Amino acid sequence: MATVLICRRFPRPSRVTTFSTTAKCKADGGSSKRKQKKEENPGPANTGTESTATIQLLTPRDYRVLYNPSAYAKSRAASQQHAARNSGPALGDAFTSPGAAQVQHTFRTASSRALPPLRNAPPKPKSKALLEQTGAARLSAAQTKGEAENEKTETHDSKEDPRVFQKGRPEYRSLSCDKFEPMETLPSEAGDSILQSVAECRGSQSPGTIADYFRKLSRLPVEQHAALLSEPRFNTLCCCAVKNLGLFSTSDLIDVLKACVRLVVPPTHPLLNALENEFCRRAWDMSLDQLLLVADCWRCLERSVPSYLSILFSYANVHWKDLTLPRFVQLVYIIGEGRRSPADLMQKVESMVLKYLDSFTLEEVGAVCLGLFKSLSGISDHVMRKIADRVSLQMEDMSTYALVNVLKMLRYTRMDHLPLLKELGKIIPARIPTTNIQGIMHITLTCSSLHYFDEGIMAAVAMSLPSKVTYCRSKDAAKFLWSFGCLDYEPPNEEEFYSSLIEQMHRKLHEFGKFPEHLLTGLLGLAFVKRFPEELIDYALRDEFVRKTRGSKYELKKDLFTLSKSVEIECPSYQGSRLPPQLYQEVTEMVLNFAEQEIFVRPEIVEAASLLESMLGGPEYVKNHMILPHTRSSDLEVHLAVDGRPIPFNLKDPIAERTLKDIGVSLTDDLMTQLIKGRSNSQTPVEVENEARTPSGERGEEARAPQAGDRGALAAGAGLQDEPKSGRCLEAPPSLAANRQPRGVKLAIQVSNRNHYCYCSKRLLGLHCLKRRQLQQLGYVVVELPFWEWFPLLKRTRLEKLSYLHYKVFDPALLSRAG
Repeated sequence: MATVLICRRFPRPSRVTTFSTTAKCKADGGSSKRKQKKEENPGPANTGTESTATIQLLTPRDYRVLYNPSAYAKSRAASQQHAARNSGPALGDAFTSPGAAQVQHTFRTASSRALPPLRNAPPKPKSKALLEQTGAARLSAAQTKGEAENEKTETHDSKEDPRVFQKGRPEYRSLSCDKFEPMETLPSEAGDSILQSVAECRGSQSPGTIADYFRKLSRLPVEQHAALLSEPRFNTLCCCAVKNLGLFSTSDLIDVLKACVRLVVPPTHPLLNALENEFCRRAWDMSLDQLLLVADCWRCLERSVPSYLSILFSYANVHWKDLTLPRFVQLVYIIGEGRRSPADLMQKVESMVLKYLDSFTLEEVGAVCLGLFKSLSGISDHVMRKIADRVSLQMEDMSTYALVNVLKMLRYTRMDHLPLLKELGKIIPARIPTTNIQGIMHITLTCSSLHYFDEGIMAAVAMSLPSKVTYCRSKDAAKFLWSFGCLDYEPPNEEEFYSSLIEQMHRKLHEFGKFPEHLLTGLLGLAFVKRFPEELIDYALRDEFVRKTRGSKYELKKDLFTLSKSVEIECPSYQGSRLPPQLYQEVTEMVLNFAEQEIFVRPEIVEAASLLESMLGGPEYVKNHMILPHTRSSDLEVHLAVDGRPIPFNLKDPIAERTLKDIGVSLTDDLMTQLIKGRSNSQTPVEVENEARTPSGERGEEARAPQAGDRGALAAGAGLQDEPKSGRCLEAPPSLAANRQPRGVKLAIQVSNRNHYCYCSKRLLGLHCLKRRQLQQLGYVVVELPFWEWFPLLKRTRLEKLSYLHYKVFDPALLSRAG
């Protein structure tokens, strides 16, 4: 029996949802929406040439890795001019620009279907084992015969790819260990002869002879290396070496270590323990080149050597003036691979980057950025901008791998370098089809982290990803979902795109126990674009999974809170797992405490709240709070009657409600004309309010809103105060029914800022799209004070600001919804 994955989803107002097994072409509304978004950020797609390289990943089964460093260089005629600086071979790329025409997408059996708020019977709870079995079944169901034929293998080697820069200069030969360096192969008979000599002499050989034995044995055919390591006579040779290490010359000691690299000696081997101790002992008597070479060997052996690296960094700090360009780049590479950022070196690193920046090859620029990124080394905006300046001018000649490394550092420093980002939109779409999946993920994540939307880049990613999706780790799938959701972008092939990623999330379910943050990242990205895969949500909200989140190095309570509340509002018939009420209360208090210190006190919000109070009649007419704490941003709530009069509702306690003096103001056009002409300049705000006030008897008790709850609860009428018990079917929030009555309109005024929008755009980010959508579902009318209007007004006169707020609050189009 085929297993069907159910994905709950609300159709957008501009989209027509279909319920057949085929996702039809979008209605005109959806097409116009995409067209409008494309006009905001046009992203041209270029064409190029193509070449291939191979790595066979987990699917299909026969796993093999073929290293080809040329996969990270771009073959163009212009790049030949840089051959003297970068001798690495190049690989071209090809890309077919995704057409704007609408395409009919066929749902797979296991794909997520677009559904309205669920009214079907709740699914039976599934165990973790069953979910994992389901994911395995989807693996075969997800791939059609045509896809299997067209599926391309990828090139990626996380150990060798960062070392491509070493092929650009001959100086790196003395600073690095090239285990792929061609060497004359030693016959098997010669290896047996050496081992026989070891057995006969039993440790009486000189250190020079022992070192020569290691050199020769490392030249045996590669297929014999594994057998050699298990040979008792080789173990005897290692023991002889350990006993005499102190007598070895430094060059012989390094040759033994290099032989261990070629033989792929396990990183925990006793010989390596002894070698590390000896190198630490004599490090200060070695040259800088030797120290860097030994550090590179440890990296090739994948052995962690923190003590040795500490000595190396101290040595480099003392001999900083001896750092030539190759030595410096190699040192930064070692710093990155060691995941350590020596504080006393970082200021010197910045000065050295500026010194050599114009002389670096483009691969070296990428290597320096990767080293700084991996070691979490902070770098000044000035230095990062200088790097970005150079890359933006030479991006076409830069390999995709090096470019991705620059983007990682750009993301880490939060650098909004528009020339680089615009050039990225011209260059990278054509390279996406031949870029490995992790590289594509970092490109996409850079765009979303910097809030930069380029439809050409995002569309190219979306078109290429379904055929590569089985190469995604759980982290990759989650970051793709987050990035597209963050930018609120649904590509032309959205059903195929989202279905393939949701299927991969199911296949990677077993990884989420170790990395729970990835599941929540992906689900939040889906929630931003109104997609709610029921089985994954149920799994994420179970007590077992919630307990696992506590062991994460990230704070995940707020993510759980946002996901659970979003499901509660947007999927009222969801009956799966839910968070416990005490967790809701804990996170709500955490969010509100932060908001009181960092959000509610922002000048643009304080000014708007103060002016609204003056305009409407007092603090009881405005509430500066979070209507939806799980969206982590503030609202200025205002209630208006059908005739446009403000309704007092922000009553702090029963006593205040009984004694509150009704001084609400009904601002008419005449009054605003008087204010603008300056007639009120000599009057106090209270006098103006008294002059314009209507008799309190004209306001019936029915016009008053219910009293608001304490600060930890959601606003009255929002329908979220009481948490439903697991297994019970949620009814539509009470406010939805209540607002059908002609009692007025509730405004949720948004004082936006640049962080709510894409960079250099008026395109709202996914989280804020989600918030406004949910406010509307709960019966609120969303009114925005956009930053491009409100922020300039903050420097203008009080009357100008009051006039603007009056225009926003008493818009006739808003009041027409009160009935």
